[in-house]
Amino acid sequence: MIQYYYNNIFNFINNCSFYLLISSIIFYWFRLFFIKIINIGTIIMSIVNILIFTLLILRWYISKHFPLSNLYHSIFNIATNIKKIIFTSIHLIIEYITKKNNSEKLLFGAILSTTTFFFYLFANFKIPNAMQKISPLIPALKSNWLIMHVTVMLLSYATLMCGSLFSIAFLLIEINNKIIISNKKIKLLLNIDNISYRIIGFGFSFLTLGILSGSIWANEAWGSYWSWDPKETWALITWIIYSIYLHARIIRGSVGKQPAWIATGGFVIIWICFLGVNLIGKGLHSYGWIT
Repeated sequence: MIQYYYNNIFNFINNCSFYLLISSIIFYWFRLFFIKIINIGTIIMSIVNILIFTLLILRWYISKHFPLSNLYHSIFNIATNIKKIIFTSIHLIIEYITKKNNSEKLLFGAILSTTTFFFYLFANFKIPNAMQKISPLIPALKSNWLIMHVTVMLLSYATLMCGSLFSIAFLLIEINNKIIISNKKIKLLLNIDNISYRIIGFGFSFLTLGILSGSIWANEAWGSYWSWDPKETWALITWIIYSIYLHARIIRGSVGKQPAWIATGGFVIIWICFLGVNLIGKGLHSYGWIT
């Protein structure tokens, strides 16, 4: 009976989230390039954030464990974390910095809503149905380290993805002068570059903490701090790429295109680490793979 009500509620919330995300994308991009309409983008995305978080809480209640056990749960956590990061911190900072320039806020909202929508589509239409069903935790995941390690790693992925997306936006605006009015372009680029750097700095800290906590958990579970399985290897590669980015920014003082290209490469590496290695289906992290 509980499962029946959950399925009905899940379908309702899922459909609402889908249409709200489409509405937010239309709002941001149309307002940015074409027409001036009422500023409701932040409200729409906040509602979507609450709805997706509600789904996670419902799955937690039904399954008796926090939903972090497979790729489907991870995708939803990534999408939720992206929105939380933007609208609880970055968006407020941008509003403070750009009190008289709505174009920057609209650009960031357009990037956010579009990215979240693609995560949503992937989680609902590409993940196998077997992985979307509620199931008990396997013995390997019954540990107090589960929430600590997985949550921090997902938060690091979400944060680094956000920072890298702003670097990609920087490069696109730099290449195409027609995206924003020319007299606002320099200030916009400086703000995007600075925000990208700060977000990636936070994400790198989370990634470092996640790798360290994972090594401790691995030692308790498997008797070894590091096993060089695909997930661990690509997490290390991700850490190295963003180390190079921060080295270029902090030590060498590089700004603009060079670190932006490094962050863009990091964006690709994160996708390989988070999703690409799931296609391999091998290693100690072999639960929850795409088959």
